[in-house]
Amino acid sequence: MKGKDVLELAHELITEFGSLKNLASQSVDAILRVTGIGPEKASTLIASFELNLRIQQEIESNKSLKVTSPKVIAEYFIPYFRDKQKEQFIVVTLNSSNIMQRFNIISEGSLNSSIVHPREVFKTAIDNRAANIVLIHNHPSGNPDPSKEDIEITKTLVDSGRILGIKIFDHIIIAGNFYVSLVEKRII
Repeated sequence: MKGKDVLELAHELITEFGSLKNLASQSVDAILRVTGIGPEKASTLIASFELNLRIQQEIESNKSLKVTSPKVIAEYFIPYFRDKQKEQFIVVTLNSSNIMQRFNIISEGSLNSSIVHPREVFKTAIDNRAANIVLIHNHPSGNPDPSKEDIEITKTLVDSGRILGIKIFDHIIIAGNFYVSLVEKRII
């Protein structure tokens, strides 16, 4: 963008096309007609709009994920954890209809452990105004069975959730293409 600063060029683009929405729907050729925009910048703009569209579509698809069973949430997260070499602990926040709002990584550990504190788990839940939460973590070892520590932290978190009025829907452990639900195992 030689000769023009970014703000000036952005103003010209909006003036030319009327809005960001209109700009986002333009072809590379149409954007190239704006003075100061070359093929590289036009392609970068188109790519950024496409990326934004895909992010929005992903967010919208997450909003419709209704968690009705451990299998639903496990199948959603198995691809996410597939290539993770370290243990990650995630909190999934649900609204009162058990529709996924978002998920947050609470901790990332070593090959076989991550450290989780109730404060971080429930801060995420409170910040997102969650009615319920799902705890999920992976076992890079390939064995989804809960460890003694997994069971202890789950019980601590369930007790903490009771005090705060936030129910733990489940704690799911994922290893490869397999999972274990602590609710299905009657641990919680």
